[in-house]
Order: sequence, then C-alpha cells, then structure tokens
Amino acid sequence: MTELFITGFINIRWLDILDILLVALLFYELYRLLRGTVAINIFIGILALFLIWKVVSVLEMELLSQILGGFISVGFIALIVIFQPEIRQFLFTLGTPKFILGIKKKFFFWQTHLKSYKNKLDIDKIIVACQRMSEAQEGALIVIARANELQQFTDTGEILDAEISSPLIENIFYKNSPLHDGALIIVRNKIRAAGCILPVSSNKDIPARLGLRHRAAAGITEQSDAIAIIVSEQTGRISYCKNGELSRRVQPAQLKDFLEEEFGIE
Repeated sequence: MTELFITGFINIRWLDILDILLVALLFYELYRLLRGTVAINIFIGILALFLIWKVVSVLEMELLSQILGGFISVGFIALIVIFQPEIRQFLFTLGTPKFILGIKKKFFFWQTHLKSYKNKLDIDKIIVACQRMSEAQEGALIVIARANELQQFTDTGEILDAEISSPLIENIFYKNSPLHDGALIIVRNKIRAAGCILPVSSNKDIPARLGLRHRAAAGITEQSDAIAIIVSEQTGRISYCKNGELSRRVQPAQLKDFLEEEFGIE
C-alpha cells in the first residue's frame, strides 16, 4: 500500500500541480467576484450538488446518479442565465489593464511590458478649465480615452468632435447647460461627446459621501484604460481616477504632473 502511494506520488507531473493551482486560483477569483452577493449562495449550492453527484457516481448508485447527472447537465445552461451579470463582470475584469498589471506584479518573472498609449493631449487647456470650475464650484466629469476609445459610452451622449477648449469645457459643465450632468469624453485630443452615461462602480471602499460623479469615474476606469477627472460640485475639489482608484483633493499642479506622466510625448 505504501509502495503504491509512493509510486503514485512520483508519477505526479508538474502539469498536474499547475492544473491544481489554476483551478484553485479560478475558484478564489470566483469567490471574490461573488462575495457579498446573493449569487454566492447559489454557487455554493450548485457546488455541493456537484460533489454529491460525484460521490453517488463513485458508489455506483445508478438511478440517483442519472437523475443528478441530467440535472447538472441542464443546470450549466441555467448557470449562464442566473450568473449573467457576474459572468459579464468577470470577463470585463479579465480584459482590463488593472487585472493584467496585477498579474504582472504577482509574477515578477513576466517581463512583457504593456504598450504605453501616450497620445498628444492639450493638457494645459484641461487644467485651466478644471481650475476655473473648481473655483466656481461647478461639478464636472471629464474622461480621457486611451487605447479603448469608449464608443459604447460616447454613443450615449451628444457627439461634438470639437477641439479641446477651456471655455467650451466650462460651458458644457455650466449649471444651466443641458449637458452638465453627464460625462465629457475626450478621444484622440478632441472632445468626442458630452452628456455621456457611464457605468457606476459597485466598489464598497468608495466613501458613501462621494456622489455619482466619483462612482462613475471609478466605474469607467475599472472597465477601461481611461483616465477620469472629477470636480466636486459641493466642495470644488479636484480628483482623478485611474484603474478604479481615486486620488482626491489634488491641486491643479498635481493634476498637470499626473496627466503629463500619463500622456506626455516620449
């Protein structure tokens, strides 16, 4: 018996170990995604049913095994329907730069560098507009696209295709302007659209006192490689967001340094 155990242990390939680690990582990421939602209870129930089916199959209880097996085979189709929002969010997460950079940090031996999307940007005009809106306490949400041009979000607003101009940005976010409630999206150094509707982040770490502009900024930068700038209507404070992480209460000079670092020409 001992010899069989030792022989079986020796026959374990490194691919088997990798397989186990990848499955464990997959289950961990699924748990993180579903944690705190009703879906986690459904997931645990399905997992328990699957384990019972495996035990029943090993015990050769044919009738019960066939019933559970048929239920599980049909259940996979039901899973897609039940977990549609979670699956969509999971696929979004896999495709975001934040996830890729996180993998790169965990596995330091991966030396492949992401392409740096640094395009020409009229930074000074954006800074001037943000400073003036901050002084006047006019709320604003400016999104600067990079590799992902955010077409699905620009289509929700009014298409402008205008040159970047400080007065134009200020007029868009003027309190009586019909477009001031939405987001302004800049693509390839042009104001592509204004009054755009953005996804709102469900991140519970964002303070409850922050408004929808901050949550929308986090939402769009979680799902894309864009940069978002927020001017608070209540306090006039300027913030920016990258990869879903907010940097609050920044000065215009700090914002300029950040934008130059992100979009400066090498």
